Amino acid sequence: MYTRRLPTPRTPNLRNRSVTAVKPPALVPGGLVRVISTASPADRDALGRGIAELERLGYHVRTGSAMQPEGYFAGSTLRRKAELEGALQDPDASAVICARGGYGTATLLDQIRLPGRLRPKLLVGYSDVTMLQAYLWTRFRWTSLHGPMVAAGLNNGAGARSGYDLASFIDASAGKRDSWSLALDAEPLSRGEASGLLLGGCISLLETTLGTPWEFDTRGAILFLEDRGVKPYQLDRMLLHLLQAGKFRGVRGIVLGDFPDSEPPQECSPSVRDVCRRILMPLGVPIIFGAPIGHTVRPMLTIPFGVRARLRAAGEGQLEILEPAVAVRK
Repeated sequence: MYTRRLPTPRTPNLRNRSVTAVKPPALVPGGLVRVISTASPADRDALGRGIAELERLGYHVRTGSAMQPEGYFAGSTLRRKAELEGALQDPDASAVICARGGYGTATLLDQIRLPGRLRPKLLVGYSDVTMLQAYLWTRFRWTSLHGPMVAAGLNNGAGARSGYDLASFIDASAGKRDSWSLALDAEPLSRGEASGLLLGGCISLLETTLGTPWEFDTRGAILFLEDRGVKPYQLDRMLLHLLQAGKFRGVRGIVLGDFPDSEPPQECSPSVRDVCRRILMPLGVPIIFGAPIGHTVRPMLTIPFGVRARLRAAGEGQLEILEPAVAVRK
């Protein structure tokens, strides 16, 4: 009987393994939210609706000065870098929420200049923002939120199609609860229960962190992976790359998104679900497929990055968050 042997992983961040996660202050009504554009330009109407939604929730919102888009970037590298550095160092800001994803965050990471001791800020975003979350985790050990952005989730409203789930957003950002559960409304590919550190993001972005200073250690993790518009063979290639790079060694459980717009080119071809089953089930860990995280047309769940969690892969799946993602306010 053939048994697949997993490769020995690269461990660029072993020096950080014993470092405790650094939690930013909670975001509560009255708090200031800085809206930034690290990647592609946002639709003006969508941005306006997202800002209105944040104000409806009781937050004050501050946007940067208008940038002139450059190709598929929201602005020049210099302007985007300055806006990011300013927002992360703003003493008045409680949170930094990205306008949208797209592409461009990675161009900033080796140019950012931040002090070694920096008061943590709550970063919220997904898609291309995965790169910034990986950067802040590996450099500062900041927790963050994989959740709705201003013009990509918040703009469509709570509970709406392509909108966001209000309860999970508040539970993750406000720090009022020591633990809470998320119903994943998905299906188990491999049943079981596991606990670990919750890490992950958009899989095509996580793959590009390999070999960089912001590649993070996935051992002991409950790994969440999502994306959109990927053909099954493309997802196959990404998962195989992560497998061969050792990024699944020591992973304790996996939560997969629902991968919209990723249908196979022909009806008889393998689906993304088939690809996940074939590559990931041999790992022998609990796996859930089809959760409304990141890129999804369902109300998006907010998933904390860098906190302890317990995955139950049975029924429609449940993710229990075991600690606050932010500094709790008593």
